[in-house]
Amino acid sequence: MPATAAKTVSVKLDQETRARIEHLAETHRRTAHWVMREAIQQYLEREEKRESFRQDAINAWEEYQETGLHVTGDEVSTWLDTWGEENEKAAPICHK
Repeated sequence: MPATAAKTVSVKLDQETRARIEHLAETHRRTAHWVMREAIQQYLEREEKRESFRQDAINAWEEYQETGLHVTGDEVSTWLDTWGEENEKAAPICHK
């Protein structure tokens, strides 16, 4: 089956949700089908980014536990305070 092939899926929605979708579709001069597909696409993208961020945090925590390497909040703040200045400091180096 080609990657672009679409398959019909049924979703049971209460009357209030259907009315909201239909109203939004009408307002945006789109079909209810388009609104639902757009909503699902945006939800998937948002949740995938959230999961990626969560996994990055887990990986960073595991790396810290293994190595002990870190920078303090004060070190980061001091560095960020110099951004855009003539004497901008280099990023702090991780240490134990």
